[in-house]
Amino acid sequence: MILLKKFISTILTWEARALLARTKPRIVAVTGSMGKTTTKDAVYAVLAGVAHVRKSEKSFNTELGVPLTILGLPNGWRNPFVWMANIVRGAAYALMPGRYPQWLVLEVGADRPGDIQSLTRWLRPDIVVLTGVPEIPPHIEFFSSHEELLKEKRALALALKPGGTLILNGDDPHMQEMHAEFRAVSTTYGMESHNDFSGSHDEIIYENGAPSGMRFRMNNDGSSVPVALYGALGRPRIYAALAALAVGKTAGLDFVSLARALGEWVPPPGRLRILKGLKESIVIDDTYNSSPAAALAALDTLKEVEGMKRKIAVLGDMLELGKHSAEAHRKVGERAAACADMLITVGFRARVMGEAALDAGMPEGNIREYELDESARAGKELELELREGDLVLVKGSQGMRMERTVHEIMAEPERVEELLVRQDEEWQNR
Repeated sequence: MILLKKFISTILTWEARALLARTKPRIVAVTGSMGKTTTKDAVYAVLAGVAHVRKSEKSFNTELGVPLTILGLPNGWRNPFVWMANIVRGAAYALMPGRYPQWLVLEVGADRPGDIQSLTRWLRPDIVVLTGVPEIPPHIEFFSSHEELLKEKRALALALKPGGTLILNGDDPHMQEMHAEFRAVSTTYGMESHNDFSGSHDEIIYENGAPSGMRFRMNNDGSSVPVALYGALGRPRIYAALAALAVGKTAGLDFVSLARALGEWVPPPGRLRILKGLKESIVIDDTYNSSPAAALAALDTLKEVEGMKRKIAVLGDMLELGKHSAEAHRKVGERAAACADMLITVGFRARVMGEAALDAGMPEGNIREYELDESARAGKELELELREGDLVLVKGSQGMRMERTVHEIMAEPERVEELLVRQDEEWQNR
């Protein structure tokens, strides 16, 4: 199976390279250890209004996913007939004339050492966005150190085309170091005032007493522009918008049109998305994935929302953390005690969160534990005691399938395929 995957990946890569050589689109490549997909979608939102743009679907960010995006082909999963059809169609796209996007917005990930370096043997972006690498990032299990992971992400910056631009999250100390190294070609974004594109005056937007989005001001070179983002909460979305504004400015677009595009940007499922819950409750659906930094940020968002009667955190295991796992889960549990009235954990690793929350002062009766495969059960039992005015945050690594919890407590289950992550047939069969 591994050899077959390698064979398919090699052929599709050849086809993708041939297509790029023929069509010469401008390429934005987004990498980092958190916020890649949301940032990719924000960049797409600001470019799509002025150009023909293609983006990575879902999280097509591997040595197989990137060629699939370039060729505009679907994931064949375990179906050999789909993969054979992809190879035939890919050859046709690569060789035959036809309209092709002016811009590609590609998400680039790294699960193991060498993943990004393999792609940069042939991928040459015009713009690289690096969203940051926190001290305990996700997917670090197969890297020997934090520094090895940083080196892997840095490889994409080294692959920039001549005259290209590197856009860095300047609030991350490691990105500040990279900015100093690549000063001639780099620019920064973030919430701190030293950044080239800085955010300020961020606050939650409320409609009819319920949160509906975020607003902030973007400051750059003497200009200050108001930006409103609807449908999701949290600073991670503001960071994504700031990165998109930096990309848009680099592409020659004006701030007014960029802010307008972001105001119409529909947030992707599972990224701090605001959903209506049963019994007039509200759900913050952050079930796409989880990492220590992202979980802490989500809990801070939960705490920030005003006017709610109870705040409930439903947190699943954070996977692929290796030796950092116990420490990371404990820190999240301590933060949960400060941000939530009730904590529900799913998975044996997440039990450490409950223990830490108890030690931090959360009453034992407000902590509930479920097993690894009980995310749906957690939702069903929470449904029974939901009350009007409850605010429920649901988050966990993708392998925990925490979207099943949301499915049980959302007010519009008929829209599940539209609103929740991992609703395609392949995921449903897992």
